[in-house]
Amino acid sequence: MSEREEPPQHDLGFSLPQPAKVGSSRGLLFVVIALVAIGGAFLIGYLPRQKANHALADTTATSTKSAPRVDVIAPKRIDDERTTILPGTVTPLNQTVLYPRAQGYVKQYFVDLGDRVKEGQKLAEIETPELDQQIEQGRAQLMQVEASLGQAKANRDFANTSLERYKALRPAGVASQQDLDQRGAQALVDQSNVAVAEANIQVQRANLRRLQQLKNFAVVTAPFDGVIAARTVEPGALVTPGSTTPLFELVATNPVRVFVSVPQDLAPSVKVGMKAQVTVREYPSRVFEGIIARSAGALDPATRTMRTEVRVANVDNALLTGMYSQVSLPLASPHAVYELPASAVLADAQGTRVAIVKEGRVQLRQVVIERDQGASISIARGIDARDRVVRLATGTLTDGMEVQAQAADH
Repeated sequence: MSEREEPPQHDLGFSLPQPAKVGSSRGLLFVVIALVAIGGAFLIGYLPRQKANHALADTTATSTKSAPRVDVIAPKRIDDERTTILPGTVTPLNQTVLYPRAQGYVKQYFVDLGDRVKEGQKLAEIETPELDQQIEQGRAQLMQVEASLGQAKANRDFANTSLERYKALRPAGVASQQDLDQRGAQALVDQSNVAVAEANIQVQRANLRRLQQLKNFAVVTAPFDGVIAARTVEPGALVTPGSTTPLFELVATNPVRVFVSVPQDLAPSVKVGMKAQVTVREYPSRVFEGIIARSAGALDPATRTMRTEVRVANVDNALLTGMYSQVSLPLASPHAVYELPASAVLADAQGTRVAIVKEGRVQLRQVVIERDQGASISIARGIDARDRVVRLATGTLTDGMEVQAQAADH
């Protein structure tokens, strides 16, 4: 081609400039700056983390090598005299069932269920026709033996007179010695007959008194002041001595007796005359004052408790016999008792123990529990107020283990 060809034109309508060329020195500088930035970021982020890891490792190692810390508490001594609440049962002061002593028919009764009676008051009357006949017969027999006594005395006097006559005739030979002896023997027999007649009179009089006493039982009276708790008799009913059917049940309810069972640990502190307070749920705002009247003085081997009687005045009959009650007794423990939280007591196959910290080491000590109140436990023997007890006893504690003790926050 003769003519020179024109270069092709781009669609942009203009020509692009030629790319700039970077020198080798400037590129090296950019690389160095990038490396420095990356290294700085690495140093800023990695080194503090590495230092913290080393510090944590050092702390862990130190904690592993040091003794474990435990919270310790001082045993709390319970007051020598404390109020003990025990369940009780209200019972009457006296209670008796009246049975008939005379045979006959119930003529009339004068009291009924719930009536208050006084000692000696007439309760019922019994008709005794057979007993009345026996009394009449006894009187007749007494008259008979009294007449026999008069006859015996007359015979005795006649025998004595004859004996004296024969004693006077014997020296004159009018009476023989045999007649004299016979008169003397007869006098002795007649004297004995007088003694027998006198004894028969005493027997008949005693029998008559017995019948008259049985007649007195035809009127049934109250043996003490009280309340009729039951009446099981009806007019016209036949009653006999020794029968199993009672006439009345009588109870004395002022004062009443409340029986409680005092546990073994407090039984030695029970003294006659001590004050007590009785409450019943039927009177929530009322407290009945009483005193300890009696105690058994021995423990029931089955329950290891001592039966104790509290006597309470009951003028208005508010306390009904058979009521369930609660009795508050201010009893002092005969020995020192200390209280610990339940978490401080360790019970396992080796017995009941607590962990005592002494001179930085654990001592597992056997204790005797007096009472378990759930959240707290009373210890009767094994610790004292000077001990420092681990508040939370666990199976990881061993005898002689080294620990760091610190006082627990209450």
